[in-house]
Amino acid sequence: MTLLAIWRRTDEPGHDVAQLTQADPGWLLNGAAVYLSDAGPARLDYTVQLAEDWTTKSGSVRGFIGSQSVDLTIIRNEVGWTVNGQRQLAVQSMVDLDYGFTPATNLQQIRRMDLKVGDKADFPVAWLVAGASSLVVLPQTYHRVSETEYIYEAPTVPYRATLLIPDAGFAQDYPDGWVFEAGNASPAL
Repeated sequence: MTLLAIWRRTDEPGHDVAQLTQADPGWLLNGAAVYLSDAGPARLDYTVQLAEDWTTKSGSVRGFIGSQSVDLTIIRNEVGWTVNGQRQLAVQSMVDLDYGFTPATNLQQIRRMDLKVGDKADFPVAWLVAGASSLVVLPQTYHRVSETEYIYEAPTVPYRATLLIPDAGFAQDYPDGWVFEAGNASPAL
């Protein structure tokens, strides 16, 4: 089964498209974000390889932001995280990789935590900001308030909004950032 989505940015010109496919074992998330950044036009092709339990195994980001080339290989193993071979000590205890330039990387956290309506949990992640070459911890809180809505908060960014995420799939509404345009964002996986 394949999960597909395309979003339009609402904070600046741009789009993001993502595909989630089952891999053996686990899952492969890949996509491309094209947008206008402060540095100029940007295109970032990304992947996240996920284990069967939705934890991150590896990721990559390739492309450009203005005149800056981006070519990152991210690995998570029993030793911890690396970006292009450089240890990322600040994020060693994290199990999720989140890219700051796409709404697609909330999916694996939502799937892994499997919150019931009324549940609230902290899920910090290893976060990659567009243009950065190292990972930082991004504190996050998810509070599932209905079958399809999660109050999401990342206080250090700062960001707080109610995300519409049907069937623990891709976000269909990400206020002040992204609007879902098309795809099959929520089939059973």
